[in-house]
Amino acid sequence: MLLNEQQLLQILPDARPVAGIFLPALNQAMQRYRVDSCVRLAAFLAQVGYESGSFRRLAENLSYSAQRIRQLGEASAPGSRWRSLVPMADQLAHNPQALAEAAYGGRLGNDVAGDGYRYRGRGLIQLTGKGRYRLAGQGLGQDLVAAPQWLETPEGAALSAAWFWADNGLNELADAGRFSQITRRINGGLNGAQERLLLRDRAATVLAQATLAQAAVLPIASHTTMESYA
Repeated sequence: MLLNEQQLLQILPDARPVAGIFLPALNQAMQRYRVDSCVRLAAFLAQVGYESGSFRRLAENLSYSAQRIRQLGEASAPGSRWRSLVPMADQLAHNPQALAEAAYGGRLGNDVAGDGYRYRGRGLIQLTGKGRYRLAGQGLGQDLVAAPQWLETPEGAALSAAWFWADNGLNELADAGRFSQITRRINGGLNGAQERLLLRDRAATVLAQATLAQAAVLPIASHTTMESYA
């Protein structure tokens, strides 16, 4: 199932400035990784739309206020690194490099000072950590450790998101209706859970309407074709 620009904007109206740029890359990525049904597309578009701010935020800037750091920490799973940052929120506020090192340094494959910021969240699904960049690069045929900025291109952002989606079994979770579990695998918690769910439901409605419209046209086209051969 291919998405058109009108459908994409009905689902993510805030993507209007970039929808035409991202649409070919999205369709290519979704086809390659079998995001190929209404259920899968709805879940995928809701998650990548939320994570990327409707395709307008392709790199995690981490210049968060103390209040935002506390919100993220409190929304994350107990015992998580982000939860441990809550007491340090004032010191880390508006200091992206320090926050990145505190959140990601020494884990996720980040083993050199500065890796936390260098391999911060990028792409439509905010791929994070040198280890994940390396794995994605192997799957996509790109050296993302050497060239992490490729994830900020439409092609790189879309392909890396679809690769992560398939590699983590998220098509199957979408088929089973386990949307909250998809959110946990992407986010590590349920941050923005309600907004993601609303996007999923909107996408499902738009895609279902498109499918019905297409089905209504098919008998007419078939009848015309038969008459032309009479």
